[in-house]
Amino acid sequence: MASPYDLTGEDIAGISINPPASSRVPSVYSEVQVSRIDHALPLPSVFKSPFKIVDGPLSSAAGNSEEIAKLFPNLYGQPSALLVSDQSDDSVLSDQKLKVGVVLSGGQAPGGHNVICGIFDYLEEHAKGSTLFGFRGGPAGIMKGKYVELISDFVYPYRNQGGFDMICSGRDKIETPEQFKQAEDTVTKMDLDGLVVIGGDDSNTNACLLAEYFRGKNMKTRVIGCPKTIDGDLKSKEVPTSFGFDTACKIYSEMIGNVMIDARSTGKYYHFVRLMGRAASHITLECALQTHPNITIIGEEVSEKKLTLKNVTDYIVDVICKRAENGYNYGVILVPEGLIDFIPEVQELISELNEILAQGNVDEEGQWKKNLKEETLKLFEFLPQTIQEQLMLERDPHGNVQVAKIETEKMLIQMVETELEKKKKDGSYKREFMGKSHFFGYEGRCGLPTNFDATYCYALGYGAGSLLQSGKTGLISSVGNLAAPVEKWTVGGTPLTSLMDVERRHGKFKPVIKKAMVELEGAPFKKFASQREEWALKNRYISPGPIQFKGPGSDAINHTLLLELGAQA
Repeated sequence: MASPYDLTGEDIAGISINPPASSRVPSVYSEVQVSRIDHALPLPSVFKSPFKIVDGPLSSAAGNSEEIAKLFPNLYGQPSALLVSDQSDDSVLSDQKLKVGVVLSGGQAPGGHNVICGIFDYLEEHAKGSTLFGFRGGPAGIMKGKYVELISDFVYPYRNQGGFDMICSGRDKIETPEQFKQAEDTVTKMDLDGLVVIGGDDSNTNACLLAEYFRGKNMKTRVIGCPKTIDGDLKSKEVPTSFGFDTACKIYSEMIGNVMIDARSTGKYYHFVRLMGRAASHITLECALQTHPNITIIGEEVSEKKLTLKNVTDYIVDVICKRAENGYNYGVILVPEGLIDFIPEVQELISELNEILAQGNVDEEGQWKKNLKEETLKLFEFLPQTIQEQLMLERDPHGNVQVAKIETEKMLIQMVETELEKKKKDGSYKREFMGKSHFFGYEGRCGLPTNFDATYCYALGYGAGSLLQSGKTGLISSVGNLAAPVEKWTVGGTPLTSLMDVERRHGKFKPVIKKAMVELEGAPFKKFASQREEWALKNRYISPGPIQFKGPGSDAINHTLLLELGAQA
């Protein structure tokens, strides 16, 4: 029997006349899930009365402005947009019925369903008679014309729920001329006025390319992005945070807190915890601020100080030895998923391995190793066998090492163990070291969104709807002033080209949204750095417990965002 998600409509436009029933059944929800469905979400006050959209100053780009201007001749330089109260009854917003599509792109993040709910409710409230369609399975749904009409009964069970299963996501990209033509054909056939792309940096880059393509063809379909990634590396002054980061960090911090209590209870294990964050260490830093582990490795600091793998190992060993002298033979160590990529000597190794793998010159006898430089070969041979094998795995679609498959925490345990054995022989370490490895990753991507993420996402969706209705394209929905009560949040749109730079991928320069890395001069890192020495030698563990939806802690916002906004000492 075909899945309801494989059904398409029968009318000429391809619109689903009888949309499938939701695959979620609230009757089997937990009490908490049920209570969340009807949880009322506050909105910024600008939506509670007539409003208009005011343009800001003209924009530039995050880097290589001339190149970005050439790549986006129809979008580059456009102004930001801000919603403001308008009591003049002279609203610029049209009252036409809109046809809008929405797509989830990339990995899951808590709150995605609420963005869709925000768009849906905005259209219901401010553009009555409009229709919202959900493209199924990510951007591939746009190219293949697979979608479902989203109606109230279909959307209802997903309100304030985790996951992306309302319409599901995908990692396909619309890149080739043929794929852009497929997208054009789909939105033209559906007669779409707008498309909302919910995704991370790559997905929003794709959204900008689509907006440019559609405008270049004088098509009426406008494109708006929404900032999604638990990694926290899609942000700027105008886009304070990506959704999902708050929830994911709180889920991981609960588990880290549990591990800390276990370490203290047994008194004999060092727990090495690898956390998600391929390109940036925001999750690791935030979890450290929430839990106070003994050791936290921040990739950006490793890169800045040009530390070697042995430097990192020696630092961990030194703390373990000092803790042993204080009577502690246990601890918790946090490591970012992308640590390998931050170590300069390892970057050089990976670069050389990429060239060798691209040429296909890898033989079972190991003769290929002769193509490595002397120092690089020494490093490769220094690594544990399992890590050597993982570094030789197939690259991801962007040509990068698949760091999620490299068990960095296990590598560090082996290397620390080796160094401690040497110290035992010379008498400078007299305890028994036992390391336990953990990878906290997928566990954080689909949890019930926190009150913050639920509300933030809903406002992002509402904002996306208002931007489309006002005729905007090539913007990313932006909600600001997040340290204030929700009523005082600001809503607007930021030009996607203003977040752009160019990057070399597969030998060619391509436009990309510049990833926001941990800033070593930023308030979150400075706070961490000021306290890590005390955390290293003394047990200052904090166990945050599970996410709360009512009562103490339920409306708490993550440390990173508050510190960056200057709202926390």
